Amino acid sequence: MTVHPEDQDGPTGGAGALGGLGGADLSSLMAQAQQMQQQLMAAQEELAQAEVVGTAGGGLVRATVTGAGEVVGLQIDPSAIDPTDAEGLADLVLAAIRDGSRAAQDLQSQAMGPLAQGLGGGGLGLPGL
Repeated sequence: MTVHPEDQDGPTGGAGALGGLGGADLSSLMAQAQQMQQQLMAAQEELAQAEVVGTAGGGLVRATVTGAGEVVGLQIDPSAIDPTDAEGLADLVLAAIRDGSRAAQDLQSQAMGPLAQGLGGGGLGLPGL
């Protein structure tokens, strides 16, 4: 009786170590993973460059936040500065930063959402992602 390698389970045929994935399937999966990684890196770079503005007090305080969530600017209208109400100004600053952070998170969701769906929702079909 002659046994052919493709009739055996093992690294050279059958289910073997790759769980039934043929070379072409594994190659395709690796190509998809690499493409997804490139898209993720591009999206992260775009987010790092993008800026959104959060406001408070009807625009008296404006916080500029990158798409990555870093506060990079703060503008305070002089009319918002009351020497007897430092706490009120602090509240406006915090509110503007929170508003900017929310806008940055929305931007992140828009940029990364399709990529996250691709990872877990049928794109690569990787369990747990």
